[in-house]
Amino acid sequence: MKPLAYERASSLDQAVGLLAAADVPARLLAGGTNLVDLMKLEVETPGLLVDVNHLGLDRVEDTDSGGLLIGAMVRNADLAADPRVGERFPVLARALLSAASGQIRNLATTGGNLLQRTRCVYFMDATKPCNKRLPGSGCPAIEGASRELGVLGTSRSCIATHPGDMAVALAALDAVVHYVTADGPATLAMTEFHRLPGDDPSVDTNLPPGAVITAVEVPPLPFAASSTYRKARDRRSYAFALVSVAAAVDVADGRVRDVRLALGGVSHRPWRAYAAEELLRGAPATADSFRAAAEAELAAATPTDENRFKIDLVPRLVTGTLLELTGGAR
Repeated sequence: MKPLAYERASSLDQAVGLLAAADVPARLLAGGTNLVDLMKLEVETPGLLVDVNHLGLDRVEDTDSGGLLIGAMVRNADLAADPRVGERFPVLARALLSAASGQIRNLATTGGNLLQRTRCVYFMDATKPCNKRLPGSGCPAIEGASRELGVLGTSRSCIATHPGDMAVALAALDAVVHYVTADGPATLAMTEFHRLPGDDPSVDTNLPPGAVITAVEVPPLPFAASSTYRKARDRRSYAFALVSVAAAVDVADGRVRDVRLALGGVSHRPWRAYAAEELLRGAPATADSFRAAAEAELAAATPTDENRFKIDLVPRLVTGTLLELTGGAR
């Protein structure tokens, strides 16, 4: 039996202080939908849990600029059901509704969702070597079971994929994460929040140690109402994405004026498709343009034999998603 301490934080300052003072590995406990599972498998073995369920941080507020400020403790189900999200940022609502199950969405929080571990079957099995659990022990996925794993931004140390849906939509929307440490409040762009594996895949995010997420800010985007999320997976519910697409597009006179595009299921972090976006701006809003842009985004892809199908699936999913948003122009 491993000793485990539990503290219920009654204020943000207390939560930050408990993390700063901990002399054992400490984790924040919100919905627990990922952390508790990993603890049961002994993949995560914290010595201290800091319960942040009583800090408030559970409101969705309008910002002066026309965006939304989403508290870190807002439950995924509540966020998906908020009419402001559905009207202004449908890509976010649809990403949330495509994730996990209704029961999990009722518990999962905005902040906790961002902190779920990037993982694969080897990471989840504590009897197997895994550079994410023990740096330097190896990555058996590269030569092993890799069908669901990454093709972009991978390394010889790790090819695991970020499993979330919400974060993909937030990356497309240029969201900003607000957090607090013992040094005070700070922010981090959603596109920089998660890390690529590099030589040390054991760290998933660029949050500093002891940070507590307080909110996610979604800035206004004039054409965000023309946005959606598509997810290709092995079954219709409770399955991670093989590939997902978060897209928003502005078309005038048959050409793309502006676009936001992010991919899930292809990398260690939500993948903002900057190369595809650049090619699409000013291009005809046609299937050929959409496919060419997606194929250009995959120029540096490094698939395995098992997940090579994603090289074709990504362009097909991107093309279909953008055709849906543009009225099926060909």
